[in-house]
Amino acid sequence: MAENNNRNPLSPRSGPRKPNFQGWIVALLIAAILGITFFNRSSATREIPQKRFEQMVKEHEVADVVIVNDKIAEITLTQQAAQSPKYKSLFAEKPYFGSNHGPHFQIQIASGETFKKDLDAMEKDTPANEKVEYRFEQRSDFGSIISTWGFLIVMILAMYFLLGRMSGAGGPGGQIFNIGKSKAALFDADNKVKITFNDVAGLDEAKEEIKEIVDYLKNPTKFTKLGAKIPKGALLIGPPGTGKTLLAKAVAGEAAVPFFSLSGSDFVEMFVGVGAARVRDLFKQAKEKAPCIIFIDEIDAVGRSRGRGSMPGANDERENTLNSLLVEMDGFATDSGIIILAATNRPDVLDSALQRPGRFDRQISIDKPDIIGREAIFRVHLKPIKLSNDVDPRELAAQTPGFAGAEIANVCNEAALIAARSDKESVDMKDFQDAMDRVIGGLEKKNKIISPDEKEIVAYHEAGHAVAGWFLEHADPLVKVTIVPRGVSALGYAQYLPREQYLYRTEQLMDEMCMALGGRAAEDLIFGKVSTGALSDLERITKLAYSMVTMYGMNDKIGNISFYDSKQSDYNFNKPYSEETAKYIDQEVRDIVAMAYTRTKEMLTEHRDALEILAKELLEKEILYQNDLVRLIGKRPFERETVYQAYKNKGVAEEIKEEIGKESKPAETEPESIADIL
Repeated sequence: MAENNNRNPLSPRSGPRKPNFQGWIVALLIAAILGITFFNRSSATREIPQKRFEQMVKEHEVADVVIVNDKIAEITLTQQAAQSPKYKSLFAEKPYFGSNHGPHFQIQIASGETFKKDLDAMEKDTPANEKVEYRFEQRSDFGSIISTWGFLIVMILAMYFLLGRMSGAGGPGGQIFNIGKSKAALFDADNKVKITFNDVAGLDEAKEEIKEIVDYLKNPTKFTKLGAKIPKGALLIGPPGTGKTLLAKAVAGEAAVPFFSLSGSDFVEMFVGVGAARVRDLFKQAKEKAPCIIFIDEIDAVGRSRGRGSMPGANDERENTLNSLLVEMDGFATDSGIIILAATNRPDVLDSALQRPGRFDRQISIDKPDIIGREAIFRVHLKPIKLSNDVDPRELAAQTPGFAGAEIANVCNEAALIAARSDKESVDMKDFQDAMDRVIGGLEKKNKIISPDEKEIVAYHEAGHAVAGWFLEHADPLVKVTIVPRGVSALGYAQYLPREQYLYRTEQLMDEMCMALGGRAAEDLIFGKVSTGALSDLERITKLAYSMVTMYGMNDKIGNISFYDSKQSDYNFNKPYSEETAKYIDQEVRDIVAMAYTRTKEMLTEHRDALEILAKELLEKEILYQNDLVRLIGKRPFERETVYQAYKNKGVAEEIKEEIGKESKPAETEPESIADIL
């Protein structure tokens, strides 16, 4: 499904960047100013007092004097004086640009005429051929100006350059003035998304809802001529990884209209009023591009219920942003052609005003796919992979119950990586099994050192799970059991094949609880002691028991009462039952768990031989599959057709029916004679 090119299809601003001539010009100006300043300062002469100059004249160390602008007298030493140790050390302290030919010193003078008179007075007894030569010069003050104000000019140009870089195309300082602009990425005919509805599998009902919106945008008269009005907004709700954003990308690829895409967090900013300004700017752009689609991903970042968690009297910037969003969604005309799609995996925290008709008229639920949907998703992700002949998408779909689309994509990618590490020519079924183990249990810890005693405990623990599930009527069929360490703390695990069902009876939940307690019961039965290895099992059992008592009304003493609140707030400190009822609940939960544990221990005692056989086989082979259990302890007494077997048999029956239908079709060619008809 990914595009094999360098340009990111979801980045409309990608492509060849234009050269920033403005930045180069500013950089060259800064370099020129710094160079002039450095040159002017590095070649500056040392200033000396008047008395020092008189001493140098008396000792015949001055070669000539240049009077500059009637303000400064630049003094050049004779060659003999410049090479004397007296002045050579000064030149070493401050090296000059080029040679030390001069001028070497300077003095401040009142005027050129005054300096001339003073110099003549100093040399009244000096022979004419040894007198100091002097001349007058008029120079520009540009170098001194740069030397004095160069740092300030450099800072101004640097700020100009940095603000220009921050603002992008908005000009200098544009980021500050454009902070209220929308950050939505626009997809249109120039940068169209390549993903289509053909790349979205397992979401047939959701695609039908979305296709209706796309059809309206392509052919609105089909609906408007009957007086129908298309919904203004559709809210995609579902767990993470089920394909909400992928479906929105497919809408962007299918719709022949502009598509604005952004996240709910793009409205959030530390400055007051920025979020509301961005909402207004987004809808302003959308009206100019109408008909169009706006997609807001993770809308719960800005659409939380107002008043939740805020302090009294405080100004909540997020609420102001939400208010602006509500007004804009209900403010534009019904025939404006702007449709809003939003996605979230937390619909319970959204504000009720956001979900009312007229804003988000439809709420499209995108749940985790069933076995049919998983097979369709596998077929999409298996297209670019080089597969061997033993890979069956139906079997992969059956072995990944509860997997979302993102997890299935991860399994396919991991299988290809595992096959590549082994230098295989194609990806086979074993690679997919290893990939599922890695996704479910984590990375295999080959260098994890486990003592023989701990390994024996893990073997009996996992064998207890396997035996308990094998001899329980409503337990899920076992796929495999292993004692290979995986993940952060898992020293082994048992993988089952759960049924595709949505309703559970009391006996089914009790069998599931007994199966989870099989590891702890096996340790107690064999070693007479228990370990910390049952932590995750006990956590699941406790939650399940409390759910049976407080949520599902599956307890005779508590009765048909549910204390579950589907719209509970963030700060729910009060229990919906009394302290006396809480004692009954705790006692009933303890009784349920104790009853399940006693039943599990009695069953393992009855089938202790099977427990010993499986544990020893696990210590030897480390991994056992369902066929191994049939070989070691016999067939499961409650053998029923699994979901995969039923689905596979149904598929085979449909294929046979299709083949029979093809064979029973009459010949399409005309008969040659009456005999052929008879």
